[in-house]
Amino acid sequence: MMFTSQNSPYIIAELSGNHNGDIQRAKQLITEAAKAGANCVKLQTYTPDSMTLNADTPDFTIQGGLWDGRTLWDLYEEAHTPYDWHAELFDHAAAQNITCISSPFDEGAVDFLETLNCPFYKIASFEMTDLPLVRHIAKTGKPVIMSTGMASLNEIDCSMDILKAHGCGDVTLLHCISGYPTPINQSNLKLIKSLQARYGDCIGLSDHTLGNMTALLATALGVKVIEKHFTIRREDGGPDAAFSMEPHELESLVKETSIAYQALGDGSVVRSEVEMANKGFRRSLYAARPIKAGETFTKQNLRRVRPGFGLAPEYFDRLIGTECRQDIGFAQAIELHHTELES
Repeated sequence: MMFTSQNSPYIIAELSGNHNGDIQRAKQLITEAAKAGANCVKLQTYTPDSMTLNADTPDFTIQGGLWDGRTLWDLYEEAHTPYDWHAELFDHAAAQNITCISSPFDEGAVDFLETLNCPFYKIASFEMTDLPLVRHIAKTGKPVIMSTGMASLNEIDCSMDILKAHGCGDVTLLHCISGYPTPINQSNLKLIKSLQARYGDCIGLSDHTLGNMTALLATALGVKVIEKHFTIRREDGGPDAAFSMEPHELESLVKETSIAYQALGDGSVVRSEVEMANKGFRRSLYAARPIKAGETFTKQNLRRVRPGFGLAPEYFDRLIGTECRQDIGFAQAIELHHTELES
């Protein structure tokens, strides 16, 4: 799988509409994401016409939330990334040594992104039930990451089946709550463990909460990918600015998730290097006074004390009442050859 060899979560900075209609700002976003240490920047590839109808009836007018009162057409007209920017943005990302991908929102967008050699695709939560689109993406044979916001397990299963049946063998699911922003108490991160149990270890997080706490907790649950929206300054405005990270926050996310991932370890029960250095502070068996060969070990001449360079305390009861084989000096560590236990 694409992200299983990472030694920290793969960080995707989602540009979405935060370019605010300015290609130079879009390039600046890419540059800042690279400086902050993100692995990848993500565009969205659509036109208003590929997303919706130019209508202002109630069905096409947003009720409540961040975009209350706006028509879908107007929102997508403002937020879309023009097709004729894409090649320049992909080239700029390559020059900044950061991967550039996109979410296509219709089959034509997929075909267009294929001409740009998009290395892998993101399927958005709202599009994962558009099975003809999912099928078209799968046929590229490219790896896919897919958000699961609002989806039932049956819907996820259907999309996964379509992907696998039509040529996509590398899928990473992103746990996602489709709220903008998402209240942290609705993050439902325990679902990550359920997704891992059902679909395998390559599970990530598409995070719309404010701050990095949710991403850090998800890292502790073993996610391989973290995606968050990114902007230069929230105060600049834009369709997604209110729930987007600024550069210093992205830099913190990269550093903190890497540290958190390293803290996970591999789960094996072994002494770490730092523990080995402190092994001497354990208790072990020492002579509390000189003990002559032939003398019996007693609770008076044998002690369980620090440091830990003698026999382990588990030998204490076995040695009491047995004969000492060799002379042992005061404060000398008890070793097996001093005892009758050595065969």
